[in-house]
Amino acid sequence: MLKTRFENYPKGKPFSMILGDFLGKGIFNVDGDSWLFQRKMASLELASISIRTYAFDIVTKEVTSRLLPLLSSAAKTNSAMIDLQDVFQRFSFDNICKFSFGLDPGCLDSSLPIPLFAESFDLASRLSAERAMEPIPLLWKIKRLFNFGKERKLKEAIKVVNVLAYEVIMLRKKVRHKDLLSRFMGCSNDDKYLRDIVVSFILAGRDTMASALTTFFWLLATHPRVVSKIREEASQVMRASNQEFPSYQQIREMNYLQAAVYESLRLYPPVQFNSKFARQDDILPDGTWVRKGTRVTYHPYAMGRMEKIWGADYMEFNPERWLRNGTFYQKSQFEYPVFQAGIRVCLGKEMSLVEMKVVALSLVHRFDIKVVSPMDAPKFLPGLTATISGGLQVVIKDRDTGSLID
Repeated sequence: MLKTRFENYPKGKPFSMILGDFLGKGIFNVDGDSWLFQRKMASLELASISIRTYAFDIVTKEVTSRLLPLLSSAAKTNSAMIDLQDVFQRFSFDNICKFSFGLDPGCLDSSLPIPLFAESFDLASRLSAERAMEPIPLLWKIKRLFNFGKERKLKEAIKVVNVLAYEVIMLRKKVRHKDLLSRFMGCSNDDKYLRDIVVSFILAGRDTMASALTTFFWLLATHPRVVSKIREEASQVMRASNQEFPSYQQIREMNYLQAAVYESLRLYPPVQFNSKFARQDDILPDGTWVRKGTRVTYHPYAMGRMEKIWGADYMEFNPERWLRNGTFYQKSQFEYPVFQAGIRVCLGKEMSLVEMKVVALSLVHRFDIKVVSPMDAPKFLPGLTATISGGLQVVIKDRDTGSLID
């Protein structure tokens, strides 16, 4: 599906129709030449080291100027709970808007309510995904035609999303920057198409990152041994420098932190399953016959829990499984398709990993974070990405350590 028979497994018309009102003709909802063009355009913006360093600088500034002060304020309020998932959603939204569009929505300002756009974006994502759960696809199409029920709510949510998307486009037309949206503007003046680009990259940069960070900190809260080892490694890597914050290169040198992030994503991938539709009849490697038009799904969430791949301790959160003599060792991307694999591998993979590690290291060093709810395994809402039902309620205690070096 992702390598040798890639051309035979597009997303397909059923998938594109389900998400068409929300994602339009953005990269996550198209196939063929349109997909290839958008991927090439995005790769020009995301592939260079200078762009990754720029992304690192944006994340670092957001962490130091907003995220840490916000959580430090929460830590001063004894026993006050804070929804860490909500915090990460705001944080990720600010970051993707700064990087991709050169705009700062300021969502992490604790004095402001959750932006209407963010609420509408979440609702549109959830309701679009729920279309796929209808036992008879014709049902949601009829509801859309007559504009009632969930389809009416979806239409209203998308209207709010569109308002912000078109505002972003208008502002960027007035002042061009070297960002992702401006690159697409150089090839198209179609505002509807540019709107689809904006929505797609917000989905990629906000929802997946917030999901990954939320489940990572849920795991850390129940595995203090891993927290201690992350702190110990950071202290060793940074001991020779006088910096208060790790550099891009120092982050890359932290093998145990990398292993912990990968292990978290193994158990709780932000995108839990991925479906394609067979263009022609096919036979899978195990001999399974696939008829033309059949929906075929691979499931990173389930694959992360297969004893055949991960061994008898597959349900344990064990970062050491990714280390060989203290150095990070990566499994095949086809055994670990969290970032997809082959031609479809995520272009933002490296930047996403760096963002996760910067946030993780900053919070783990400065705070003790105790999960209040959910204490048991998280339950997820229907949606395009894994969002914990009820959020992640935590109590934060300041460790009062100063710089990152203990």
